[in-house]
Amino acid sequence: MKIDRRTVLKGLAGTALALPALEAMGRTGESQPARRFCAIYTANGMSLPKPEHGIDEWSWFPRLEKDGEFQFGKSTEPLAPFRKQLSFFGGLQHDNGTKADPHVCSDMWLTGAPLHNPKPGTYNSVSLDQVVAGQTKQYCRQPSLVLSIDAGVGFLSRTGTISYDQQGRPVPAENHPRRVFDRLFRVEQASQSDQRNKLKSRIKLVDSVVDSANQFSKSLGQSDRDKMDQYMTSLNEIESRLIASEKWIDIPLKPQDYSPLNLDASPEGEPADYYRNMFDLIALAFDADITRSVSFMLNREDGMGISDTFPLKLGLTRTHHNLSHAGDKDGQLEFAKYDLFLSQQLAHFFGKLQAMQDREGSVLDNTIVLYGSGASTTHTPRNLPTLVVGGNNLGLRHGNYLQTGEARMANLYLSILHSLGVATESFADSNGTLATDVFTRA
Repeated sequence: MKIDRRTVLKGLAGTALALPALEAMGRTGESQPARRFCAIYTANGMSLPKPEHGIDEWSWFPRLEKDGEFQFGKSTEPLAPFRKQLSFFGGLQHDNGTKADPHVCSDMWLTGAPLHNPKPGTYNSVSLDQVVAGQTKQYCRQPSLVLSIDAGVGFLSRTGTISYDQQGRPVPAENHPRRVFDRLFRVEQASQSDQRNKLKSRIKLVDSVVDSANQFSKSLGQSDRDKMDQYMTSLNEIESRLIASEKWIDIPLKPQDYSPLNLDASPEGEPADYYRNMFDLIALAFDADITRSVSFMLNREDGMGISDTFPLKLGLTRTHHNLSHAGDKDGQLEFAKYDLFLSQQLAHFFGKLQAMQDREGSVLDNTIVLYGSGASTTHTPRNLPTLVVGGNNLGLRHGNYLQTGEARMANLYLSILHSLGVATESFADSNGTLATDVFTRA
């Protein structure tokens, strides 16, 4: 007997997306505050000037003092107000990254997987944000929010996303504030009955396209099948959101003030305006509990994409990728000034999360933010610059600069998962949690 695909999906959705008991704000069924995760990535590493440059104060990594305290470098000074809510990590690496083409560092930053996955048709494995999404999607309207500077998925070693699904396929990213806003906050004015009918029609249409695409894919060669896999991932992502939307039609969105947003901000425009509006959208999504899993790729590797010219727009003399290759003092100083610009945007984001009050503490207290790069200096996949922010209500104890030797990045990720309440024994090539007092619950 042939089982109808929609019946299977409905059955799975009924289990995975069952609503908890809700109050007007959206939840009371959980005994603990919402636990959220946000991964923020910048490409090409950070400025780590050589001693002979004489500008050590511009190194992205802080300086560790004799009393165990650390001093922020000039490029991270904007983060100083959050000293007790953040920790720097040095020495981390993906063991598989040290054996791979250095240009794939963004592909594997959130996965830690070898880029030659033994499963046919894939080259990666699930990313950290999507593991979190799988555990939190029953509590919120959308499983995850995947953002990047250029949108889409890009291609192997020049990826346009840092998120990968359970099969290791890249999850398409969005990059335009208005489209992100419409997806998150636009409420249909039609009746609930009309909304349900419209959603069912959309789901039916997606099903029809999926069935046709599956049949068509069988007649293609391997290269074209890989492209179709990416297309199918996009369809599955849309279908997942549609199913979730159907469950939440009766629940009103939390009232929020959207007036400060500039939905016409564009990656082609002023960089700070663009980044801050994207960060504001993430903060609003967390505050309204629309999603609990977000990834945001600020820059792409190797001079790819829109943001490579951002330093020029800020008055610097070289593009982002060129600055990352600069071996001279002036180049490293300019590179550090671009790191400073990014720190200013992060400080804005953390301030927004801190100002938003959760059921217990602030939204920042109940959110773990991971910020970093897949390289330290140019195409070097060791000593990855890594910052963990927030989560003070989730057992994290901050104000540290941890030098981990050559610890596995996957061990940090496993510690993050445990702090978020995800009961798993491993992630990627982890061999335990990270040995540090930061993660007291790990």
